[in-house]
Amino acid sequence: MSRSLAAGAAFAFTLVGAATGAWAQGLVTTQKLSAPLANELVGESVAACAQKGYTVTAVVVDLDGVRQALLRGNGAPIHTLDNAFYKAYSAASLTLARKEDSTKAVADRMAKNPATTVPQTPLPNVTYAVGGVTIMAGGKAIGAIGVSGAPGGQFDEECARAAIAKIQERMK
Repeated sequence: MSRSLAAGAAFAFTLVGAATGAWAQGLVTTQKLSAPLANELVGESVAACAQKGYTVTAVVVDLDGVRQALLRGNGAPIHTLDNAFYKAYSAASLTLARKEDSTKAVADRMAKNPATTVPQTPLPNVTYAVGGVTIMAGGKAIGAIGVSGAPGGQFDEECARAAIAKIQERMK
């Protein structure tokens, strides 16, 4: 092999390696709440609802839908454990593509045109009930919280948003 051919091959290999290395590192960096902050968020949500006389459960999930924290308030019905998770899971999974901020936004969109936006088959762990809120940090979604047990999803959502507001400054 001539020197110029060998040098050309080495140059081409270097270019390909540099080009693929720039966008194919093999690792993905994601952000999520720390365990203490996730626990504080569910605590603040349950407390916000308790102040209004609602017994609720709150669940925080990361963007993969994995539970990070869960708190069942005193007297919250057993079904609220699953329902709060479904709301959080749905907010984490359904709101990202359209930059929506809650399961309420998803439900409102679907109500406008159900024939084209409602899946024909049920999706596991997905609910369109109000009470799931996307957790944002630095303009990016990092997880979601679901609250269940208040006498209406709008009240569940109010408790979740009040809790997020309390910890917002520490999500950096």
